[in-house]
Order: sequence, then C-alpha cells, then structure tokens
Amino acid sequence: MTSAAATPTGPTPPDPARQLPLRERKKLRTRQALVDTALRLFTEQGFAETTLDQLVDEVEVSKRTFFRAFSSKEDVALAPEKELWDTYRRRIEAASLAGPLLDTYQDALIAAIADMSDGWEDRFLISRALADRTPALTAHSLQHCAEVTDAVVRTVVTRLPADSGIDELPARLLLELMVAAWRSALREWSATADDAAPTAAAGRDREALRASVRAAFAALPDVATLVRA
Repeated sequence: MTSAAATPTGPTPPDPARQLPLRERKKLRTRQALVDTALRLFTEQGFAETTLDQLVDEVEVSKRTFFRAFSSKEDVALAPEKELWDTYRRRIEAASLAGPLLDTYQDALIAAIADMSDGWEDRFLISRALADRTPALTAHSLQHCAEVTDAVVRTVVTRLPADSGIDELPARLLLELMVAAWRSALREWSATADDAAPTAAAGRDREALRASVRAAFAALPDVATLVRA
C-alpha cells in the first residue's frame, strides 16, 4: 500500500473554476450561492418542506437559472458529494495506472479531497447529514455512486495494458473495496467532526479526513488475510 506521504496520482487535472471568463465565474458564484442556501434551508426546514420557489427567491434567481446548474432539489442537496466524485473521475482519467490498481484508487481519492474548494468539508458534512435522514437523498446518492462506479471501471478497463491481467471483475471489486474503505473513513471522520470545537480550522478537518482514508486503506491487507483464512 502507499505511504501516508503518498503524492497525487498523475498530473493535476485542470480545475474548471480557474482561468475562466468573468461570465463563467459569475455562474460558478451563483451555483455556490444556490448550494449554500439550499443546504441551510433544507437543514432548517426539512428537505421536503423547502420548495424550489423558496430557494430561488432566497438567492434571487429564476428557476431557469437554477435548472441550468442543477437537475433537481436532490442534485443541489448532494452537490458537495458530486463535486468530490466528479473530481475523482478526472483524477482517475489522468492517472498513469502504472502501479497496483488499489493504490491508484486510493491516491486519486486522497488527491480529490485535497482538490476541493475552500469550505467544501463543511458543506459536505451538512449534505451527508441531510442524506442520512432523508430517504429520497439516500436513494439519489446510491444511484450516483453506481453511476460513478460504472464510469470509473469503464475508464480503467479501457486504459489498462492488455497484459495487466485485470479485467472488469477485479477492477470493479477493487473499486467496491475502495468505496467500503471510504465509507468507513467517512463514518469515523464525521463522528470526530461532530465532536470538534466550532473554531477548529477547516484545513485541519480536511486533513483529518485524508488521514482517516489512509488508515482505512492501511487496514485492508489484514482484511484480505481474513478472507483467505
């Protein structure tokens, strides 16, 4: 497995938020305002109880503007999660795939977490808390996870050398193992974040998440030994 000092896999994928024309930067700011306002309203009032009309009125944009950025209320509520996995997919697409595939999966995830914009970890925690208590969001999250899994497996299988010995089944099983380690790390990090002081630095919280991911991956060899036993 990779060490705690593992570097990002492959070259850094281009950040779509940088080097954009003014109009595009304004769109991104509007998108962020929609996410922040949606998470606040959904938390205060409930997901089902908050209407789309109320959300766009709060941000002072039209529904047409909303639907340019998001496909639904579920989409905006899970925006922090989707941002992470969109970045993860770009990391996998940029990876060399030269080493062990599980290491590639791990390094891409740790790098994707580091790539997130300022304040992402706070939005992500709020979004996950909403999803945990809202069945519609849970279902939407699971569907998105399945779609990302399929896309990553297709990318990996297509790009791996023919003599790698890895076809779709092991590529998918390794990715599912990565997702299981991620969920375990996320559970630990969320519990720690809930207990943290309100003044804790956001950067430290994000590094704590990356440390939790590394710890979960470090436990996988022992799990494999149990499977063989």
